[in-house]
Amino acid sequence: MIKMSPHSENKKGSLFVVGLGPGDVDMILPKVAKVISSATDIVGYGPYVDRIKPRSNLTIHSSDNRVELERARLALELALDGKTVVVVSSGDPSVFAMASAVFEVIENGPTEFFEINVTVLPGVTAMLAASAEVGAFLGHDFCTINLSDNLKPWDVIEKRLRLAIQGDFAIALYNPRSKARPDGFKKTLSILIDEGVGDRLIAFARDVSLPSQYLSSMRIVDATPEMADMRTVVLVGSSYTRKIKRDGVKNFYIYTPRYYGE
Repeated sequence: MIKMSPHSENKKGSLFVVGLGPGDVDMILPKVAKVISSATDIVGYGPYVDRIKPRSNLTIHSSDNRVELERARLALELALDGKTVVVVSSGDPSVFAMASAVFEVIENGPTEFFEINVTVLPGVTAMLAASAEVGAFLGHDFCTINLSDNLKPWDVIEKRLRLAIQGDFAIALYNPRSKARPDGFKKTLSILIDEGVGDRLIAFARDVSLPSQYLSSMRIVDATPEMADMRTVVLVGSSYTRKIKRDGVKNFYIYTPRYYGE
């Protein structure tokens, strides 16, 4: 439960919505680190705020994952009280994260919310880190699809998957599989095969950028649902995506060429 505190003087502070990157502290952008160092309050999902080093003049507001709008409202209320508030997300705050929630609350909240100076600072999102780890998987046109049907119906997800395949995009898939949604990624693999792209490359990047990082790749027809969880970003190749296998420091790279056609 997130507790709202009444603001007494309405002395407006500022609100920053930032991305902490995929996990490695060295991948936090310098401007984000600077803003965090000057914050009076940090607001975010528990595992993300746990990445912030505590200090005596900093208040941490930790909450559960499914209270995004309440979390955003708390941050805005704190800013109205004159605080320097930082809302943290993993990856990039504008990619399936807290930036949209903050603006949704501003749009539907009291007019005084609109007087708060809100700054969104980008971060390295998991799909970019994963693409770089394997080579240049997203080297040409690509799209990103969130497989969670918590906030949109599955038929919308399926339509977007099929259209992305038909458009020959490389595809980055977020939130592929969870305990509450064990079947979504299984259905996704079936859709990919049904669209006739079973021989294309698929890559799994779990805990990308962390010491526990695990990467794997294979043809789509050889992938299984159990290869993905909520800590995995899945990359699906276009018809041009290819794997280079040679002896060297790494035994393969995966990339999508910059050209398209002959």
